[in-house]
Amino acid sequence: MAKRALEKRNLGAPLLGALLRMPGDEIRERMLAALHDQGFSDLTSAHMAVLRYPGPDGLKPVELATQTGMTKQALNYLLAQLEEGGYLVRRGDPEDKRAKRLVMTEKGFEAGRVMRAEVLRIEKEYTNAYGRKALDELKSHLVDLGRVLDRPD
Repeated sequence: MAKRALEKRNLGAPLLGALLRMPGDEIRERMLAALHDQGFSDLTSAHMAVLRYPGPDGLKPVELATQTGMTKQALNYLLAQLEEGGYLVRRGDPEDKRAKRLVMTEKGFEAGRVMRAEVLRIEKEYTNAYGRKALDELKSHLVDLGRVLDRPD
């Protein structure tokens, strides 16, 4: 959005949430583009919520739904697509006969490697622009922020 439009709406400078979201959106778009370039053209931006770090391998669908903030119905729709695409399978949980566990396939792990390689390229761009120390500090501050946000009331 143009600066003038923001000023007209009296929004001021972006706050922390927007400052985190904007580069996060760009990183997700670049990961998806890298996936498409490497032949994973059936993946969409919606699948990124399921395939995000550290990935769904070993989780129950209900656990993943909680982590992603998705309804079980919406998640099951995405899981069915990923299963049909050969990225994961749902297997019976040996400890709970009523439950299923998500198991990544080799294709799913390869998609994860493509995503990770793209993020490493982005980190290299940042390091080239601002230096290794700046990247290390940014990561450290983000870890600290995560600790603050996870703090119980």
